[in-house]
Amino acid sequence: MQPKTKTNFTIGQSWGALRKAWKGYRIAKVQGDNGKMREYATKIRKIQGELGISVASFPNVGIH
Repeated sequence: MQPKTKTNFTIGQSWGALRKAWKGYRIAKVQGDNGKMREYATKIRKIQGELGISVASFPNVGIH
């Protein structure tokens, strides 16, 4: 049985989601889509908190 995060996802699932969220953030940044950047930044911070790792800040979209 794999260990779970606080939201009942496996740690592997959470890392996969984090990787996808970062990819989405980078794509949105290239496209200049601040709304999507903020959305992905929020997801990234949430998943990082669930994994118990340091949480990134995103000053370019007002998330510290």
